[in-house]
Amino acid sequence: MNKEDYSACCQCVMDSEGNSGIILDNEGVCNFCHEYNEKSRIRLLKSPQREQALDRLINQIKLSGNKRKYDCIIGVSGGVDSTYVAYLVKQMGLRPLAVHFDNGWNSELAVDNIEKLLKKLDIDLFTYVVDWREFKSLQFAFLKGSTPDGEIPTDHGIYACLYQIAAKFKIRFIIGGNNFKTEGVMPNSWAYGHLDWRYIKGVNRRFGNLPLKTFPHASIFKFLRYTYLSRIQFVSILNYVDYDRIKAIKFLKENLEWRSYGGKHYESLYTKYFQGYILPEKFGIDKRKIHLSALILSGEITREQAMLELKSPPINAEIKSEAIEYLTKKFEISDQELREIMTSKIMSYADYKNTSRVLKLLKNGLMYLRRKGLIPN
Repeated sequence: MNKEDYSACCQCVMDSEGNSGIILDNEGVCNFCHEYNEKSRIRLLKSPQREQALDRLINQIKLSGNKRKYDCIIGVSGGVDSTYVAYLVKQMGLRPLAVHFDNGWNSELAVDNIEKLLKKLDIDLFTYVVDWREFKSLQFAFLKGSTPDGEIPTDHGIYACLYQIAAKFKIRFIIGGNNFKTEGVMPNSWAYGHLDWRYIKGVNRRFGNLPLKTFPHASIFKFLRYTYLSRIQFVSILNYVDYDRIKAIKFLKENLEWRSYGGKHYESLYTKYFQGYILPEKFGIDKRKIHLSALILSGEITREQAMLELKSPPINAEIKSEAIEYLTKKFEISDQELREIMTSKIMSYADYKNTSRVLKLLKNGLMYLRRKGLIPN
C-alpha cells in the first residue's frame, strides 16, 4: 500500500491495511468506532437495567428447562470467553450441557483446559467429532478460494452443531461466549459468512475434493426454523454482565487452573496459524487490531497500550516455521503448494455465490428486535 493511500483512525487502531473498508470522518474517527458506539447502546445495557434483564433471562431459562436434565447448552473451546461462560452459568444456578466441536485442530492445552474446567464445575460434555476427510476438503477449499475468511467453516459447523443438539434434547437456550464488548469491531470483508451455507458449500464444490455428507450445516431458513418453530434462542450472556476480559483471565487462572494459549482463539491450532501467519503474510490483515480496538472502545485499555502491543509482529519466526510445517503436514501438501496458495490472487466472498443480501436484511431485523427488547442481546 502506498503511503498516500494509508489512513488510520485516531480513536482506535483500525487502519486501511488489509482492505478493511475503513472510512474516516472529518475528525479522523473511523466508521468502526461509530458502528461500535451505536450498537453498544443496544447490545450493552446499563446498570440496573442490565441486572433486571439478566434476572428475567435466567428465570426464563430455568422455567424452560423445568423437569429436564439440562436447561441450556454452552459451547466450550478451552478459550477465555467460553470458559468464563461455563463458570457464570453454574454460578447462576443453571444446568448446562457443554458441547465441544472437535474439528481436528485442538491444541493439547485447550483439551486440558476443557477437561479441568468441566470436572471442577461438574458439567456434562457432548463432543462432536467431525469427519476429518470431509472437513479437510472444506478447509483446504477455502485456502484455495483465497478469501480472508478461511475460518468460516469451523464457525458455521459450531453454530449448526449447537442448534442440532439443542433441538435433539429439546433445549430452548444456547448460551454462547460471543460478546459485543470485546468483539464488536469486525470488517465484513474479513470474516463474512458463518451463517451463509450457500457460500460455504459453493466454495467446497468448486475447490474441494469431497462432498459434504456429514458436516453439520444449516441454511438460513433452517436457522429460522430452529428459532421460530423450535423456539431455540441464542444468548450472549456476557452482554448481560460487566465483562472485563483481562480480569476474567486473572480469575480463571487463579480459580479454575486455566492456562493461557497466547492469543485470542489460539486454543485452535488452525486459528493460531491462520491468524498469525496466513492473514498477515497473504492478506495484510492483523486481526489483533479488531480485538484491541474493541478493548479500547470498551474502556479496558488505552490506544497507547494497543499501539505498543502492535509493535511486535503477529507471529515470531519460530512459530511461522512451525505453521508452515504443520499446515503442509496436516493438509498433506508440499511446501511449493502452500507457497502457491500464499501468492495466489486475493479474492472476496463477493466473488462467489452467496446470500449476503438476505443476511443483511436479517441482521437489520435482529437489531430492530433487540432495540425493542423482543429478543436477547
